[in-house]
Amino acid sequence: MDWLGDNPWAIWAAIAALLALAELATLDFTLLMLAAGALAATGAAVVFPGLVWLQILVAIITAAAMLVAIRPMLVKKLHHHGELKTGHAHEVGRSGVVVKEIHPDGGGSIRLGGELWTARPYDDVSTIPPGTRVEVMKIDGATAVVYPIGDPPPHKELG
Repeated sequence: MDWLGDNPWAIWAAIAALLALAELATLDFTLLMLAAGALAATGAAVVFPGLVWLQILVAIITAAAMLVAIRPMLVKKLHHHGELKTGHAHEVGRSGVVVKEIHPDGGGSIRLGGELWTARPYDDVSTIPPGTRVEVMKIDGATAVVYPIGDPPPHKELG
């Protein structure tokens, strides 16, 4: 007989590996749970190589149990921080220190998380001296729009 017919565990192991690799593309944990079912069927195939129905049953029960019991916990644990902010959106709300005086005409700068950013005040009249702690209200291109911490946050929304 052929090798795969004599070693059904190899088919289940290949299915498990393919599902686990496909999971890397989705990062949704669904395919990973199905891979766990195929891995359990691999063990059943080693112990009961002639009982294909039992292998399939073990795969289905294990995958379903993993999808119902384990996946929700994993998703909650890994995605509990709310919306992921990336790029410039990550800088909004952070605080920094004025390095070079900020005035409405431009030319000011702040140190924000170890990086130097050009900055301008949130309004057209404020001047913010060096050493002042500021909070980023928004990012406009490559410029941080800031206001001094301790001052009430500006109420107008900048567009």
